[in-house]
Order: sequence, then C-alpha cells, then structure tokens
Amino acid sequence: MNNSKKKQKKYTYRGRIIRRIILQHLFALIGFVVLYIAALFFAVQFLSSFTWYGNEPLYHFLLLIQDNIILFSILVCLIAWFIITYYFMARPLRYLDEIINASTQLAIPGQDPIILPSDALKSVQDDLNQVREQAYRNAMLAKEAEQRKNDLIVYLAHDLKTPLTSVIGYLTLLHDEPEISTELRAKYVGIALNKAERLEDLINEFFDITRFNLTTLTLENEHTNLSRMLEQITSEFTPILTEKGLYWNTNIMPDVHMICDRDKLERVFDNLIRNAVNYSYPDTAISLSMSSDGEKIDIRIANHGKTIPPEKLSHIFEQFFRLDSSRSSSTGGAGLGLAISKEIVELHGGAITAQSENESISFTVLLPVNRQKIVRNS
Repeated sequence: MNNSKKKQKKYTYRGRIIRRIILQHLFALIGFVVLYIAALFFAVQFLSSFTWYGNEPLYHFLLLIQDNIILFSILVCLIAWFIITYYFMARPLRYLDEIINASTQLAIPGQDPIILPSDALKSVQDDLNQVREQAYRNAMLAKEAEQRKNDLIVYLAHDLKTPLTSVIGYLTLLHDEPEISTELRAKYVGIALNKAERLEDLINEFFDITRFNLTTLTLENEHTNLSRMLEQITSEFTPILTEKGLYWNTNIMPDVHMICDRDKLERVFDNLIRNAVNYSYPDTAISLSMSSDGEKIDIRIANHGKTIPPEKLSHIFEQFFRLDSSRSSSTGGAGLGLAISKEIVELHGGAITAQSENESISFTVLLPVNRQKIVRNS
C-alpha cells in the first residue's frame, strides 16, 4: 500500500470516528434536554397533587426553585453538558488505549484474532487482524525458507565429500600406477573430471546462496533481439540434450525485440531449460515457443516428466525449495534457480508461472513489449 492510500485510509478512520463521536455527543445532549423537560413536567404534576404548608422546609426549597426555574435549568444543563462532553472527549483516549493494547499483539506471533471492544473500531480491528495474519504468514514462510536453507547447506556439505573423495582417489591411482593402460587411464581421468565438475557445481551453489542473501538484483538494460537470444541458447543446449537422449521442439517467432537485461534473462531461460533437462523422461522432446501480440511476449518451456504434485508446485518459486530433497541427488540444485528467475522476470515487469499435469511440466514467462517505454521514461 503506497503512502497516499495509507493517508487516505487514516483520514477515513479519523473522519468516521469523529463523526460517530460528534453525533453521539449531539444525541446525548438532545436526549438529556428532552428527558430534563419531561422530568420537570412530571415533577410539577406530581408535586402539585400534594397540599403544602408554609412551615415545611421542602416547600420553601421547591418554591425557591420555582421562582428561579430558568436559572436552575441553565445550571443543571451546564453541569450535564460538562459531564457528557467530558465523557465523549475521553472516548478517543479510550479508543487509543484499546488500539495500543491491541497493537502489542502484532509483535506476538499467533493466529488468535485481535478483538477491540468498541464497535467504532471494527474497521481498525479488521485491518489489525489482516496485518497480523500477513505478518504470521511471512514469519512462517521465512522460518520454512531458513530451515530449507539450513537443510540444504547440510546436504551440500555432505555431498562435497563424495566427489572430492572420488577425485582424490582416481588421481592417486593415476599417480601411483604410471604403467596402467591408456584405456584405463582415460577412464580414470573421465571419472575424475566428472566428479570435479560436480564438485564445482556444488561450490557454485554455495556462492549462489550467499549472493542471493546478500545482494539485490539490479537491471542493466540494453536493446535485445529476444528471438536470436533464444535460438542461440537452444543451440548451446543441443549437445546436452543429445547426451540425455532428448531433443528440441522449437517455435520461436522471429525478430522479437525488447529493452531488457540480456544477461539476466539468459539466466532465466538457462535455469528453466536446465530444469526441463533434469526432470525429463528419456527420448522425449523439450518444447520452447515464443510469440508476441504486440503488447506482451509469451515464452513457454515444456517437457515430459513426472507430474509435480500441487502442494509442491505452489512452492516451486520459493527460495531453497527443491523438488528432489534427496541429499544424494545429482540433479538437485540449491533451490535458487527458479526463485532468482522469478525475481528477474518480475523486475522486467513480467510474470512467470508453472503448470504440471498428465506427466507434463511447463513454465510460462510473460514479458511486456512496452518495457522499452518504461525504461525510456524512468
């Protein structure tokens, strides 16, 4: 909520409460005057039914009131006005006390609703409950993300031992047995290289965790031929797909241009394609399509793989969330790729969504074509 909306809401609360207090104050004064007149009328009628004697003290007191009825009425009304006005002037302070007491509950995590006794503060109560619920949800999400991060660091630290042990083991064999055959030497070198690359990936994931927590993404915009960029990325991934027994099914609209951070968008598509490669069935196609209607650019990446359950799909763009939580998984990353991709796409004014059903997984990236106008006006 921006500052203007907050001010408008504050003035709405204040105006509503002030109007309520003024109306109640006015009705209380009018009600007292009506009741006073009615009471005075009935008192005169009642006292007139008695026979009074001149030596009775009460008779002289009543006679004094009768002779000065206007002055007496003014005095009574002034006292009543003072009491009623004081009561209604003190009401905002009571409201303030109620709000202060309720606001202290915002700092206490919990799901119990905040209850304000006064009906006039019903809207304030609703907003406080909304803030508390949002704070509670944010606290739970932060706690879950922190737990996932801690678990992930433990898993990565454990995984570092395996490839490192293998690298040292095979290099030791090569060092200690210089007379081994060329074929066996090539086999050992290949295994050591594969394990070293896995070790590099794990170390990079540690750096990703640190960078994501300590830095804020900023865009360095430039004019980009998005069609050419996607064609280049798919071409670079072709050997990886071939190695995995996968193949491309592309439909890229030509000559689609926009102002964007080219490197960061490349990272988005790199993350999405790697995700598709890691979770695809063998001998299936990875589809990549891009189209534009002149206002937005629609990019879809889809693959055939195990259906993602809805409960996992709803968390797929959260930090440190991994579909495969197994510590020994060779495909499980740090759980930051999709979270970073989402942030990059949203910084470009776009949106990213995921769908999965019938053993199909697809990601849709929507980017505004008028991003160029946004950049020029900023």
